[in-house]
Amino acid sequence: MLAGELALAGIDVAVVERRAGQELDRPRALGLHARTIEVLDQRGIADRFLAAGRPVQVQAFSMIPLDIGDFPTRHPYGLALPQNEFEPILAEWVGELGVRAYRTCEVTGFAQDDAGVEVALSDGRTLRARYLAGCDGGRSVVRRAAGIDFPGWDPSVNSLIAEVEMREEPQAGIRRDANGTQAMRRLDDGTRVAVVVTERFEGQSDEPTLEDLRAALRSVWGTDFGAHSPTFVSRFTDMARQAASYRAGRVLLAGDAAHIHYPVSGQGLNLGVQDAVNLGWKLAEVIEGHCAEGLLDTYHAERHPVAAGVLQSTMAQTALNRSDARMDALRTVVTELLGMDEPRRRMAARVSGLDVHYDLGPGHPLLGRRMPDVDLDTEDGARRMYSFLHEARPVLLNLGARGRFDLGPWAGRVRLVEAACEGGWALPALGEVTAPGAVLVRPDGHVAWVEEGSEQSLPDALTAWFGPR
Repeated sequence: MLAGELALAGIDVAVVERRAGQELDRPRALGLHARTIEVLDQRGIADRFLAAGRPVQVQAFSMIPLDIGDFPTRHPYGLALPQNEFEPILAEWVGELGVRAYRTCEVTGFAQDDAGVEVALSDGRTLRARYLAGCDGGRSVVRRAAGIDFPGWDPSVNSLIAEVEMREEPQAGIRRDANGTQAMRRLDDGTRVAVVVTERFEGQSDEPTLEDLRAALRSVWGTDFGAHSPTFVSRFTDMARQAASYRAGRVLLAGDAAHIHYPVSGQGLNLGVQDAVNLGWKLAEVIEGHCAEGLLDTYHAERHPVAAGVLQSTMAQTALNRSDARMDALRTVVTELLGMDEPRRRMAARVSGLDVHYDLGPGHPLLGRRMPDVDLDTEDGARRMYSFLHEARPVLLNLGARGRFDLGPWAGRVRLVEAACEGGWALPALGEVTAPGAVLVRPDGHVAWVEEGSEQSLPDALTAWFGPR
């Protein structure tokens, strides 16, 4: 996603990928939340993913459903689309943008200086770049080589996830015990069974085997159901860690390299995609020479708190997934609370990513939040707001009298859209807000300035985000 964002801005970018293609040995992430679908819509590619997936209400907190069907968004749902199907679609788009890929090799180290980064590859080659972005997962080589600390919480549980065949009839369903969630269901092919078995963490770290899975099944269900012929057996824990800094000089982190957590509520992939969209345009502005490197510091300032909130949420859900008399009582109370409209809206907006609010100072409720995809009446006819973000360029949307704004020296960097918009605007979890006379929208779809609703003047906001005159 980051490579795509940079390519849209005309930046020469390459991906180093250890796999030969986008194939995965198992589904991993299972779907997209509403804000991620919106982000893809901002780039004009959401339909590719919607055609491959299935819209569903996937939002949940500790398996307590959170319906967003009444949310003010064009996508009031999640998308059931496993990562092994999501990745090839995204890779095809990135390929269309002309991004080079160095496949079947890995980054083994790097050295940075005042002008760039020398990146060593496992095949003996060296690449020279202005910047290096480590999107290389929880065991990130880039993060370690950059000397960035990864503080957090050690694991308390160990979960095995697998697809196997069983000689005995599986006990389909989900249940909880003192360790957490135990789940089993027969897959659509009628032969294989998906299994999640959770145990206490006791230092397990090796790649799990079929015998490990059988032993775990016996400890939970009293039988291994004659499990055999696994498609895969994998392990994950509830470890929660976050990079102390998302940047070290010319090296940046995104996705799991910057934060890891238990996969409950399915936010990991979504968090990473949104990291990339926040970082991409800022990195492009600096590389093009429009902005000083200080702009890159806003990436950490904005995205670190978002991931910190996700870590807190997933740790709370991990605790709620356990079962004893006290936790069962707490889950009953939380379920009752989330059945009420206001708590449900707030938590659902958080899980879906629709409530992300970057602190850009006091002012209009829109400031720092995602721009709604409102219907606009322009001189070229009816348009959606997100259609003006397809090229990942900032937009000054004027909803007042035409000709009021002259972008002057920013005209080549910021698109001016003159339009009319009927009615008020609504934000998830906040409700109706007063429609402003004009807004400045960043390439990531977040509002950077609101007329009569920001402490900064428009020239000051343009300078802060898109460089001086």
